[in-house]
Amino acid sequence: MYEDKTLVCKECGNEFVFTAGEQEFYAEKGFTNEPQRCKACRDARKQAGRSDRQTYTAVCAACGGEAVIPFKPREDRPVYCSECFAKMKEE
Repeated sequence: MYEDKTLVCKECGNEFVFTAGEQEFYAEKGFTNEPQRCKACRDARKQAGRSDRQTYTAVCAACGGEAVIPFKPREDRPVYCSECFAKMKEE
């Protein structure tokens, strides 16, 4: 039903392929517009929004490893690394 399309990125001007699988995914999600940027430019845009965040390091309360967090840690509250935090959420 869908066929690969070659589109031009509005950011860098390079051509990129909008695959049949991607088109099907867009249709399932109800997206009506085709992508206007290539994957590299989309990823760069996402990263640009994240680079402004200040991060802090702390000691994980569970494993003692280093935890990189987006907020300033307080001494009265435990901080967990990503792995330990994910394990706690599963329980």
